[in-house]
Amino acid sequence: MAESLTHPLLDLPGVRHAFFTRRGGASTGLYDSLNVGLGSSDDPQTVRENRRRCAAVFGAGEDHLFTAYQIHSTLIRVAEAPWGDQRPEGDGVVTDRPGLVCGALTADCAPILLADPHARVVGAVHAGWKGALNGVVHSGVAAMQALGAIPERMVAVVGPCIGPDSYEVDADFHERFEHHNRGAGRFFRPGATPDKRLFDLPGFVLWRLAEAGVVQAAWTGHDTCTDEARFFSNRRAFKRGEPDFGRLLSAITLTD
Repeated sequence: MAESLTHPLLDLPGVRHAFFTRRGGASTGLYDSLNVGLGSSDDPQTVRENRRRCAAVFGAGEDHLFTAYQIHSTLIRVAEAPWGDQRPEGDGVVTDRPGLVCGALTADCAPILLADPHARVVGAVHAGWKGALNGVVHSGVAAMQALGAIPERMVAVVGPCIGPDSYEVDADFHERFEHHNRGAGRFFRPGATPDKRLFDLPGFVLWRLAEAGVVQAAWTGHDTCTDEARFFSNRRAFKRGEPDFGRLLSAITLTD
């Protein structure tokens, strides 16, 4: 059975959510076992089976699980009817239709699940450093507003992602953030050498949510890079020289 985590902020009437771990799937080897990444080099049919298992947690079929072809953009897509195999490019999915499951795929980037239970609108956003810097959080909130949601009523949870003790970057990376967003420097601290910094991605994403008007927000506190037993990690795979890595699913839906 597909294993997942939940957060109390999203335990809302008419809303179901899950931050899936890597456990409970059909994949083997590097992808052991719940790899849902259609863009990975895993066997496509095995990935489909893993996605089916995740969708089944919500009582849905795999065709009702909506994940975009993620490109580290600020594009948000609206789920209204099954996409089939033609996934549109984008880094977020929102809906006001019960039974459609909005999902984001990650392996260190920050997944964000959002809900306005009063307006009956939910969404899932993929926020890597580039998307977070360029405005994908604001785009996700705006897309939900277009469906009737209100930021002040929204609840958001940042799921498992690379933690502030694991994300080492260089000084130029730090300067880029400072230049783009005044005040972003608070999310950096000294690294192991003078030219290195440690970046707090979940903290930065929570700040961006607050800027967009979403004040009811939290991070689950799970670091994907350090917890190999439960999570896939791009950075961990890179450090080991592994050729690929699995992808995790974070998903949310409206119930009838």
